[in-house]
Amino acid sequence: MITLRQMRYFDALANARHFGKAAEMVSVSQPALSAQIAEMERLLDVKLVERNRSGAILTREGEDLLPEIRDILDRTGRLEARAKAGQGPLKGRLKLGIIPTVAPYLVPELIPRLRGLYPELGVELKELLTSGCLEELRQGKLDCAIVALPAGNESIESAFLFEDRFFIASAEDENTILMSPMTEDNVDVERLLLLEEGHCLRDQALAVCGTSAGRRVANYGATSMTTLLQMVSHGMGITLIPEIALRDESSRNRVRVVPFAEPQPSRRIGLVWRTSASGKRRDFEALGTVIKDSAAVLLA
Repeated sequence: MITLRQMRYFDALANARHFGKAAEMVSVSQPALSAQIAEMERLLDVKLVERNRSGAILTREGEDLLPEIRDILDRTGRLEARAKAGQGPLKGRLKLGIIPTVAPYLVPELIPRLRGLYPELGVELKELLTSGCLEELRQGKLDCAIVALPAGNESIESAFLFEDRFFIASAEDENTILMSPMTEDNVDVERLLLLEEGHCLRDQALAVCGTSAGRRVANYGATSMTTLLQMVSHGMGITLIPEIALRDESSRNRVRVVPFAEPQPSRRIGLVWRTSASGKRRDFEALGTVIKDSAAVLLA
């Protein structure tokens, strides 16, 4: 009889299409994973996987069995979550993803609160772009993630956490006086510095400020909010800064922050998880409450 462990290894291989990467996903050695897949094939008397130079591909039989195997794993996960529900929320290990434009500001508030309220919880944090968070959720590498909404598709559930307003930041000694409150039409998009491609905040900044016909934004993509603000403080341009970053970044950089006129543009930050992990909803609701309380300190 095939085992749940073998099915989990096969599911990881179906996601990674590479034996080495699949072994990393389930925290075993590659020979151990290969041996379990081979034993699964022997027990089922069918070839499930073919090796090639680029990794591995599923056979037609493997592709046919994959949905049933994933259904079994999902139902097993829901059963385990239901059994743990009576023990109280947020115990054991939680793998949490978080986008880079939220992580440096929220994490120092969030983790101490979680440790105080839920001492039996072990949190594994991973900072990823939104695309990475969603992909690792799909692969089962993350339990949930903090991202800007909307995100994902019908396989992803979400819960709203907080509204994060946008401001414009310029150098303290900026020669050009920025109108306060700022309107979106008055932003000099040719001086607008942005995060590099892939950051959702880049797209949000373009949506807020970069729509003027025939005008281009500054040709630079920074890797972090801190880098952007350092450039701004040296008079290299202006940038969009989310409210959650104001306290930390304003204390580190010589910048002037100008609000937008009402209605102020903002982003919606939420918690997302796989629909198939809905058995852990009680955990996610408890986590969401702590995140909201932590964010409230930063947004006060």
